[in-house]
Amino acid sequence: MTRKADNREQRLPVPAGELPDFDPVPRQTDRHDGWTQDRQRRFIAALADTGSVHAACKAVNMSQAGAYHLRRQPGAESFRAAWQAAIDLGVQRIEDVAMDRALNGVDVPVYSYGKLVGTRTTYNDRLLMFMLRNRAPDRFAEGRAKGLNAVGQMELKRLKKQWREEYERERAQGGEQRVYDAIDAKLKALHQRHLDSMSPRARAAWDAFKAIEAEDEAAGYRWWEDPEHPKYDAGEDEDDGDDWEERALPALGWRRRAPEEEEPEENPKWRGLKDEGWE
Repeated sequence: MTRKADNREQRLPVPAGELPDFDPVPRQTDRHDGWTQDRQRRFIAALADTGSVHAACKAVNMSQAGAYHLRRQPGAESFRAAWQAAIDLGVQRIEDVAMDRALNGVDVPVYSYGKLVGTRTTYNDRLLMFMLRNRAPDRFAEGRAKGLNAVGQMELKRLKKQWREEYERERAQGGEQRVYDAIDAKLKALHQRHLDSMSPRARAAWDAFKAIEAEDEAAGYRWWEDPEHPKYDAGEDEDDGDDWEERALPALGWRRRAPEEEEPEENPKWRGLKDEGWE
C-alpha cells in the first residue's frame, strides 16, 4: 500500500547551521512509508520549527506513537539528543513569536452585521509584562522570589549544609550561651543608661524603692496578709480567710449534675400567636 502524499510535508527549509547533526536510528527494513533517514531529519527540523511533537509528526505524516517508539529503539542516542536540541530551539522560537505579539500586537477581524469590515490591532499588556519578567527579571520581577535552576539548587543545598555545620560547631562551643550573655549585657547597659539619666532626687527615690523591695522580699511579705494594704480583705465571716479558694471555686461534681427536666406542655398544639407574646 502506497502512502498518499500529504501537503503538511511541504515546509519551509530550515536555515543551515541551526540544527545539530545526528545519526538517524538504524532500521531493519528501509520502507518508503516508514521512518526513513530523510523523514527522521525532516521530523527533527519540524520539531525545531514548532516545538511540538504533534505538529512535527503531522509535518512528516507519521504518528506520535511511532515517534516515541523510534526514540526508544537501540542506537537512538544521537536521535534523542537531536530531539532535545530541537525542542530547545523550538521553545526559543516560541518565545520570539510571543515577544513579537507583545510588541506589535495581533490583528483581530472586525465584523459588522455578520460581515467582515476590517481588522484592528490588539495588544496584550499581560503578555508583555510576562516576557519582560522572564527576559529581564532583575528589573521587572518586582522583588519577588525567582525560581532556581539546577546549578542554583545545588548551590543552595551546599550553603544549607555549610550553615548547618557552622551552627552545630557554634552550639558545641557554647555559642547560644554567648548570645544570651551578650543580650543580657546590652539590657543591663540600657538599664544603667536610664538610671544615669535620672535626676538626683529621682535616683534617690529609685534606690530607696529598691531597698524597701529587697527588705519585703527578705521578710516574706505577702500583701493579702497585710491589713494596711488597700486590697486586703479580712472577710465578713468568722473564718480566718484561708478558704477563699474554696469559696471562689464551684462545688465538686458540678459537671455531673443532670439538668432539670422541664415539665411537658399540655396540648402543645393549642399554642398560638397570643401564647407566644404576639399580643
